[in-house]
Amino acid sequence: MESQCKKSLFRQLTALALLLLATGAQAQRQFTLNLTDDGKAQMVCFLPEKPSGKAIVGVPGGGYSMLSNTHEGTLASGWLNERGIAYFVVNYRLPEGDRSKPIGDVEQGFRIVRDSAQAWGINPNDVGIMGFSAGGHLASVISTHSAYEMRPNFTILFYPVISMDERVSHVWSCRNFLGEGQKDPKLVRDFSTNNAVRRHLTPPACIIMSSDDNLVPPVTNGLTYYTAMRNAGNECAMFIYPTGGHGYGFGNWFPYRNEMLANLGKWLDARQSPRQDAVRVACIGNSITDGHGIDLAPANGYPAQLQKLLGDGYWVKNFGVSARTMLNKGDYPYMNEMAWRDALAFKPDVVIIKLGTNDSKPENWQYGAEFRQDLEQMITTLRPDLAQTGKKKGKKSKKASPTGGGLEGAPKIYLCTPIPAFKPTWNINDSVIANAIIPIQQEVAKKYGLQMIDLHTLYAGDGNKMLSDGIHPDARGARRMAEIIAGELKK
Repeated sequence: MESQCKKSLFRQLTALALLLLATGAQAQRQFTLNLTDDGKAQMVCFLPEKPSGKAIVGVPGGGYSMLSNTHEGTLASGWLNERGIAYFVVNYRLPEGDRSKPIGDVEQGFRIVRDSAQAWGINPNDVGIMGFSAGGHLASVISTHSAYEMRPNFTILFYPVISMDERVSHVWSCRNFLGEGQKDPKLVRDFSTNNAVRRHLTPPACIIMSSDDNLVPPVTNGLTYYTAMRNAGNECAMFIYPTGGHGYGFGNWFPYRNEMLANLGKWLDARQSPRQDAVRVACIGNSITDGHGIDLAPANGYPAQLQKLLGDGYWVKNFGVSARTMLNKGDYPYMNEMAWRDALAFKPDVVIIKLGTNDSKPENWQYGAEFRQDLEQMITTLRPDLAQTGKKKGKKSKKASPTGGGLEGAPKIYLCTPIPAFKPTWNINDSVIANAIIPIQQEVAKKYGLQMIDLHTLYAGDGNKMLSDGIHPDARGARRMAEIIAGELKK
């Protein structure tokens, strides 16, 4: 069934592309695509005459019992197209006891938009989602739960349902989405999407609400998503207007419509997408990469500082997760994380691995005999061409593609030694790092022909750029790390 659906979509898209080439830009205004073979889910597409490269997938509301797809759907097309933004309204199937239906329909819409990006004048790395009410919940589910390939680059939520606890949310949205799962506390928690926000991984968001919304309470819904985003350090804006109630969407009856459009327009204009030919750099690591203790770490941690130093010819993404280990038997193995799956899906040209600090704890290093094999597993997953014997040392592998060739293009891997542990906080042991972990890293780097960055030595004189725990760099230390790594990359 899925294969037939893909073939059908391919035929639709091929015919459409030929039509657009034959008739010119004026035909690029509006058309509809089936998302399912039976046509029960469709996507209405609005392409601007002068595309900016930005695109938005729209998700109407309706309490998961109907679709309000005019004022919360197609009505936005004119305003967005005038700004050069391609717009795609997904008329998804209602759950009717199966929440995978609406989720799958919106994900399918994202696949089509990104797969057709070149033909439609879209930057595939600048595709956002905009959801209204229950559609805002669905948009937040896609933003927090979907795989990297279907996750948006930015999120716009109009008066969203966020909580699946019907005591503090819209009762029928909760019941219709979860069905019998409404009785399962774990599902209620998991799909209350403020609980699913992840540092670095959840896209920037803009939330629009009215204080007098008595249908979806702002304080227990939209505000909780903003709070989770801010606590994670992720970028998030929130605009709350004094009146307007619920369900206004892009309707001209909303008393603050002009102010809302001005605010949303400025927020969209500020979304700087990476160049499509930028060299992709994936920063893999623990809390030091994550930016523990640095306020707004996604903007101020070492990967963010590295981005500033390297410039727009590079696209640096932070895949750090606090407390994680290289050891698969450690207390929190990195390769079990969503961040690891995201790093692979990112298809990097360059990978910077900085793990090992937490492995030095006695409770983790009791499995130290397996550190080498777990490090080699990570390397050969990133570089399958090295998986056989490790004897190639990278000499015969394909050159990393500067246009995002990713794993198929054999990314260049930099293996970083941990920075010194200036204090033994949390049982972190610098002697184990220096005398056991680093020698293994050096041997593995030699075996596979990887480049080492010796942060343990190069950062040794920067103990004054640390937080009081002696383990994590402060903002100055993050800058220093970025300078060291940028220097190695530029070589």
